[in-house]
Amino acid sequence: MVRRSLPVLLGIGILSVGVLVGCATGTGSVPAEDETPDATSPGASSEVSAGWLDAGRGVAVVTLGSSSCVPVAADPTLAGTTLTVDLVDVTGGPCTRDMAPRATYVALPPGVDPTQDFDIVVTGAVAGATSLAGLATSPTPVPEFAPSAGWVDGDLAAILTWGSSGCRPQLEAVASSDAGATVTFAEPPADQVCTMDLAPRVTLADLTGIVGDGSIELTLSGGNIASDGPVAIIGRR
Repeated sequence: MVRRSLPVLLGIGILSVGVLVGCATGTGSVPAEDETPDATSPGASSEVSAGWLDAGRGVAVVTLGSSSCVPVAADPTLAGTTLTVDLVDVTGGPCTRDMAPRATYVALPPGVDPTQDFDIVVTGAVAGATSLAGLATSPTPVPEFAPSAGWVDGDLAAILTWGSSGCRPQLEAVASSDAGATVTFAEPPADQVCTMDLAPRVTLADLTGIVGDGSIELTLSGGNIASDGPVAIIGRR
């Protein structure tokens, strides 16, 4: 099977959105290249990547599947430097039948040293594994529920925001800026109905050709995203 990087697959996934299927269960299998993948099959093998978020208090785990049905992490466990994440599909609505990278936020136990390297094993709705390099230095603490960002795969960045789990932010545009990039989220429809919870939502932004090398900051705007200032992208590209 031909392997593609997650930024390339992100574009492929967006182009293939449009066919809706129910989030039904079934036997997991690795689809042939000429078959339309069932993005909601439990236990399906997936390319996995990960990145640090929330000043080292959590990580983004990126898997491939339906872009509209992002799995959630159920009871992650840490044994030494191996983090096992059980992903659970969220049912209750239709899922696009595409194969796109989507990110799940995984909170880490208190006291984890983010300068250590970790192995991440993904089980449940999606199966796979990856390694996560430790940060060069312990990141500057950020307030609880503040936006944060981390590199997950090449020029692909994960952006963590907090809000209704039923109304995930939709990326509208990414543009170059003096410090890095400006990320604009789409304004939600006035009649949109959202769940009254405060949950982590991770949005992926492909910054290929938009930012240079070195330290990169993101300026977040639109989409009812509250940020006190630019957000530094942590981790290694």
